[in-house]
Amino acid sequence: MKTLGAFFRLIRWPNLLFIVLTQMLFRYFILPFVYQDPHPGYEGIKLNERLFYLLILASVCIAAAGYIINDYFDQNIDQVNKSSKVIVGKFINKRSAILLHAFLSFIGLLLSIYIGYKLRNIFIPLFNFLAINILLVYSSTFKKKILIGNILISLLTAWVILVLTMAEYRFRISPEDVVWQRLLKMSFMYAGFAFIISLIREVIKDMEDIDGDLRYGCRTMPIAWGLPVAKVFTAVWIVVLVGVLFAIVIYMIQLGWLFSALYSFIAIIIPLLWVLQKLYKARTSSGFHQLSSAVKLIMLAGILSMLFF
Repeated sequence: MKTLGAFFRLIRWPNLLFIVLTQMLFRYFILPFVYQDPHPGYEGIKLNERLFYLLILASVCIAAAGYIINDYFDQNIDQVNKSSKVIVGKFINKRSAILLHAFLSFIGLLLSIYIGYKLRNIFIPLFNFLAINILLVYSSTFKKKILIGNILISLLTAWVILVLTMAEYRFRISPEDVVWQRLLKMSFMYAGFAFIISLIREVIKDMEDIDGDLRYGCRTMPIAWGLPVAKVFTAVWIVVLVGVLFAIVIYMIQLGWLFSALYSFIAIIIPLLWVLQKLYKARTSSGFHQLSSAVKLIMLAGILSMLFF
């Protein structure tokens, strides 16, 4: 029983539920909004429910494999940063961790190939195969480098949404295709939000984990450039995100979407401003952990805004 519980902690089951929620909200709220009033002859949503749930399973398997291999390579660092949460080498041995990573990656890729075949879309298996390899190289190498690891993880976070857009891709799309243009706008709005908020959180997590990273020779931004620079970098992205969200809120008000605008302001913009204010004062690992948790809740609030469509 302890091993089963350790396995679910290892694969970060709350984060996997986060992926499931994101993709389900996009499929059942954003896509119907996008496909409303299509031009004559348009076949509607391409990704049927069976393929959609297989795509969710593929995304979950790939993400779970990524968490496992990340913990495999981070055993020593985690002993310093979060010794009570270490799983690999304590509850699950290294060999089992590698086998689990390989199995889940294989299942995720196999499902992606099947989905790509059914949709006649090579991009889904291609990019999911790329995602598997990025997670592997990130965990072994890029996580310890300045910024590149943060950017890669942020891109993969955005891919959770963009993979659904890619599933809807039609190889003969005219420039006048209103449905496709609307889908791209919605996709990049949410994927852009996911990218920026994930980048903010990744850098904050680096500030939180600075002790263990420093001991084992990592060159993350707070170590290479110092905490003040990392804070300024994070603050700039928070300001950029708040500015973009303000513009979207104004646009919502012009469209008459007053409740959506109010939700975005209260649940996303105000908490971001709170994080910005607290970031200046944060000094300890626990302080940065509080900010990281707050950013994760803001990400959830952003995803839940899909309900309003």
